[in-house]
Amino acid sequence: MGNAGPVDEYVASMRHALRGPRGAKRDLLAEARDSLLDAAEAYESEGLPRAEAERLAVADFGTVPEIAPGFQGELAVSQGRRTAALLFLSVPLTAFLWSVIWRVFPETMRVEQVKPDWFGLLARTVDLLQLGVGVVGGLALLALGRGIRRVRHPARLTRWLGLFVWIQTPLVGAMGLMLAAAAQGPAGFTDYLPGLAVALVSDAFSVWQLYNAAHCLRCTRAISALSAADREPSLSRS
Repeated sequence: MGNAGPVDEYVASMRHALRGPRGAKRDLLAEARDSLLDAAEAYESEGLPRAEAERLAVADFGTVPEIAPGFQGELAVSQGRRTAALLFLSVPLTAFLWSVIWRVFPETMRVEQVKPDWFGLLARTVDLLQLGVGVVGGLALLALGRGIRRVRHPARLTRWLGLFVWIQTPLVGAMGLMLAAAAQGPAGFTDYLPGLAVALVSDAFSVWQLYNAAHCLRCTRAISALSAADREPSLSRS
């Protein structure tokens, strides 16, 4: 960065401060850089040296502590939208795959077994929780997409979505293990490759959901950190 001008230095500082999806972050920074370069070219056309023109463009744009919280909010919404889309698509798909497995499970594996009294209730609870997760994902996707103008605090919705996934996913996973331990059929997945494949797909989706949820929390925490950093200079000047 030794030969970088004020605009490139500013964009690099912004890149270091922001947290969020790589693609959305790259696009946001590219838009900011283009705006700064356009402003610098306007100053340069008035006869100012290039370096001075870029410094004025950066000054007009605002400091990183001033601008970063707004940019970070946009990245948090983008991450929330991605997580909501993942829930909306992956949960129904997983439920469908498990439904197929239960229906086509080999007759030799369907050994009747006395199940605990709580088995049926727990199985229905898991089904309802999975259905609820898909509904939550769909509603969050709608709210963070077409309904974004009606949401007062979209970044807060992203944080709630991340917390929801971190609570729900381990809970459903624990319930699933209890059902597998009590049922004769799915416990034999090591001898039934399609069932093992669906179990691995379910686990992969769960890990992916938790990964995205963690990024939801990381993005929203960054907003608070950047806002606090912006308030500190204001307090010191007052």
